[in-house]
Order: sequence, then structure tokens, then C-alpha cells
Amino acid sequence: MKEGRLIRFLIVGLPAGLLLLGVFSMVNSHFYDRQSDLDPNEEIRLDAASLNRRPVNREDLGKSLEILATRIGERHLGKPEQLESAAVWIESSLSGANLGYVVERHPYEVEGKMVRNLVAELPGRERREEIIVVGAHYDTVPGSPGANDNGTGIAALLSLARAYAGDAQGRTIRFVAFVNEEQPYFQTESMGSLVYAKACRARQEKIVAMICLETIGYYSEEEGSQTIPPGLPGEFPTVGNFLAFVGNESSRYLVDAAKTAFHSASDIPAVGGVFPEEVPGVGWSDHWSFWQAGFPAVMITDTAPYRYPHYHLPTDTPDKVDLEKLAEATRGIEAIISAIANP
Repeated sequence: MKEGRLIRFLIVGLPAGLLLLGVFSMVNSHFYDRQSDLDPNEEIRLDAASLNRRPVNREDLGKSLEILATRIGERHLGKPEQLESAAVWIESSLSGANLGYVVERHPYEVEGKMVRNLVAELPGRERREEIIVVGAHYDTVPGSPGANDNGTGIAALLSLARAYAGDAQGRTIRFVAFVNEEQPYFQTESMGSLVYAKACRARQEKIVAMICLETIGYYSEEEGSQTIPPGLPGEFPTVGNFLAFVGNESSRYLVDAAKTAFHSASDIPAVGGVFPEEVPGVGWSDHWSFWQAGFPAVMITDTAPYRYPHYHLPTDTPDKVDLEKLAEATRGIEAIISAIANP
């Protein structure tokens, strides 16, 4: 009798036990591998970074504009020391004892000189592999201190990074400061955002949204303060008191979601949608690079030359920027990021 039970155990029970043991080992190994890929100090870093978290406010935005447009001034490869000063300041603002991000340098060579994009990542929780890129360029055209173009974009980027410091969301958020957006590198292989977007595509990263902050600090309530891009379909406001949300057909859902979230948190009107790329201005910033790489992207802008009389001029100084509206706009963009980061 006992021998029969033993035989049945050897025939049925032992193989089943070995199978279960194998499944457990595979699951445990897979879990361990996933855990081992993570930074073991991540939780500590996030806790430390959270001590420097601060809501978006006009004082921080104003200080950033003062440093970029007054102390540093025009910043481009024609003035490499000033371009480098801007990069060092942005990196130090995001990293270490300031906001606690690990900042990745994304260097490449242009005309024998090294330039770099700067990437600060807030790792996600349950959807870590899904990435939102929030980007703005830090260079200027020659001859302009670039307070609105694009000091406002970088100031907002830093304020948003500060507002999220140590506060992990569902999806990963990357705050990226791009170099070489302006001419003569605009829409060329040396454009910082294009170099970066291509690298993301080569790594097969899952970028679910790119939000481009481009010239977002000038507003007017005067009739006729807003001009209309030639060839733009549909109606467009003639009062420049709004932010434009600009996408291509592949980014339609992102544009709609961004406008809805912005409306929920800001009193600034949100105008725009999907436009043909051949309309002048539709592709005039770093979102264009992500379109080329096949990622959904939206540009948020005050429409720059279609409203701002100091566009690309020496008079693009901090006193032209409406800090209250810039803070209101940045808080609205924060609502966009939170909505997309936590689907």
C-alpha cells in the first residue's frame, strides 16, 4: 500500500512540484532583475529632493529671466562662453543640492565645438517606461538677450521641475533643455532637439508626449495685437491674450488633452489645434524634431513673431515679460503634465 502511494507521488507529485518550483524561480528572477535595474538610492534621492519642492511662482520665474537675459545675455555658438554659462547654470539649478535631479549631459559636436542638451528625469511609478518630455531651448539668436525667446520657456521648465521635485508620477517625466534651436541650426542635423529625438527613437523609447515651451511670456488685451499666420485655416483671434497649442495630425489627441487640462487650471485662453505643417510658424520650435522622429508633440506658445514686437531683437529684455501671466501659464502647463503623467 505504502509502495503504491510512493509510486503515485513519484509519477504525479514530484513533476508537479518541480514545475511549480521552476515557475516560482522564473517569476522571482524576473522580479529581481527588474528591481536590480533601478537606482538603489532612488527613494532616498526623491525624499531629499522633495525638501526643495516649491509651487510655481512669479518670483522664481523672474529670477531665472534675470539670470538668463541680463547676467548671461545672448547665448549661442557665436558667443560660446555665454552659451556654456547658460548650460552650467541650468545644470546646477536642476541637480544636487538645488532640485536633486540626476542631470544627464547629452553632448555632440558642431563645427568643432561641443554643445549639449541637458536632461533631468523624474522616474515614474507604475508606468515608468512611458515617458513625457517637457522641453525648451536655452540658446538665442545673435544680438538678442532672449528674455521671452526663450528665457520664458527655460524659466517655466525650471519652475515645473521644482514643482515636481521628488514627487514621482505614474509616468516618467523628463525635463530637457535643448541647445541650438535658433538659426543657423534650426531644422538642421545640428539642432539639439533633433539630435535628441533621433537618439530616443534609436533607443526605441516609449515617448507618449512631448510638450514644447516656446516664447510664452507676452500678452496684450488690445484689438489688433495678434496677427494671423498666412494660410492658417479657420478663424483666429485678433487679440493677443491667449496661448496657442499647436500640433500635427499625429498629435491630435495630445493637443486636445493638453487644452482640456490647461483650461481646468488657468484663466488664460487656450487656442489652437491641428494645423498643416506648411503654415509658417507651425513647425517653428523643438516639437518639430519630435514629429520627425514619429513622436506626438505639442508646442505651447504666445505665437512669437505674430504678437511679440521684440522678437529676435536686442529689446527682448525681461521688462517686456508679463510675470503674472507667465506664472499663470506655467501653472496651467503643470496641470497638463499631471493629467498626462497619471492617465
